[in-house]
Amino acid sequence: MKKHENWAVTEPSRNRLKLEFGLFFVAIPVIIAVFFPPDWMFPSLFSFTALGIVLLHFTRGFYWAELRYNWRNWSWKELLVFSVFMTAICTSMVMLTRPEAAFFLLINRPELLAFIWAGYPIASALPQELLFRSLFYRRYHAILPQGRKVYLLNAALFSLAHLMYWSWIVAVMTFGGGLLFSWAYRKRGSFFYAVLLHAIAGNIIFAVGLGVYFYSGNVNRPF
Repeated sequence: MKKHENWAVTEPSRNRLKLEFGLFFVAIPVIIAVFFPPDWMFPSLFSFTALGIVLLHFTRGFYWAELRYNWRNWSWKELLVFSVFMTAICTSMVMLTRPEAAFFLLINRPELLAFIWAGYPIASALPQELLFRSLFYRRYHAILPQGRKVYLLNAALFSLAHLMYWSWIVAVMTFGGGLLFSWAYRKRGSFFYAVLLHAIAGNIIFAVGLGVYFYSGNVNRPF
């Protein structure tokens, strides 16, 4: 553990960190999913993201420059294997569950797909990685479990943050994504690689048609 990582143990206190952690990563996502109407979803998420970025900025010992660390710690071969695997999984899933949506944007609205591809990495993947990798691991390291448990906790909370879509497919995919992006951030020590994998995964999801489950207009609450 780096020296500056010890600061958060006493300032703020563990109890305050636990309360803040529970409110930010559990209470707020559940409140948004249960009580907010679908058309309020994105304004709520933007506010949630802004709050997380503010918390990260004021995390003692954190420097924005550290997001550049090990940015090139990945390989093109690894990226290719991931892209092929992700495409195969997503295509199989959409063909099994919503075949009418398969490759819909690619075939019928390529201009919209291009817009999503251009915007998703910056507007969605980047801020999510700031919250669920940088903020999660840097600000709250003193209260996190050790070993594999921390990866499972991170993935579970990342999945919970997508509860608002009320879809088991979204829940499973975001849990798996949480594990992978945490690996990239922690084991590879590369925030950039986590964002890159997240961006590729998201763009593949929308290209093959699985994005239908990530659209607020299609949200159906079970109550």
